[in-house]
Amino acid sequence: MNRPGFESWPDFLLMTVNTPQPCPLCFHSTPGHFHRDSKREYLHCPVCELVFAHPDSHLSRDEEFKRYEFHQNDFEDLRYRKFLTKMSEPMFNRIAVNSAGLDFGSGPGPLLKRMFEEQGHTMSHYDSFYTPEQEVFNEKYAFITATEVVEHLHKPLVELDRLWSCLQPQGYLGIMTSLRLPDLDFATWHYIKDETHVIFFSPDTMTWLATHWGASLEIIGDSVIILQKQNDSVRKAGNRIPALK
Repeated sequence: MNRPGFESWPDFLLMTVNTPQPCPLCFHSTPGHFHRDSKREYLHCPVCELVFAHPDSHLSRDEEFKRYEFHQNDFEDLRYRKFLTKMSEPMFNRIAVNSAGLDFGSGPGPLLKRMFEEQGHTMSHYDSFYTPEQEVFNEKYAFITATEVVEHLHKPLVELDRLWSCLQPQGYLGIMTSLRLPDLDFATWHYIKDETHVIFFSPDTMTWLATHWGASLEIIGDSVIILQKQNDSVRKAGNRIPALK
């Protein structure tokens, strides 16, 4: 029997609402319904405060790649360069001269890598579609950037724990993603209109991550997050952390 109030849902959405789905970040077993639109159901985890699209609505990898091909990551695009300064400038203010870093999710045109190299740093880059060489994960880095990529991750804890393990002690992980703020109207939020965006972090979710790693945390504005590694330990995926208050 369908749940009351869901009579007008398409069949595929009715199937998702009756399918238990654990949180992809903290693995809490019973996230609750948060929102739905004509294409997707969104679930909310009460432990880590992640909101995520039900996996049954995820695009195929081929469909996802086609969407990325519309993105414009031009080296000569001054507006794009200015956008990336939201990540580069806070990192420049924190990392030592001639530091070695990794740009995770660099896309077809690794402009951020060029911007760091212009400042005397060295930077490797990785993208699962455009530069998928796994060797970059065998190194240790003083800093790692993940700019407009974490919202695309289907297995966020697996990917983020891997990045964290590649950081040197006292190293920095910089994340840029639009945060789900308390006063946000989720139904009209531009971020959910992109079907390649499947997970949505709040400030409390970032606090959960910082606790998971024993990291220091700084949130700058509504989209830039800087985490600093305090030691070389990483909690095992799936370790439970008390719900945020």
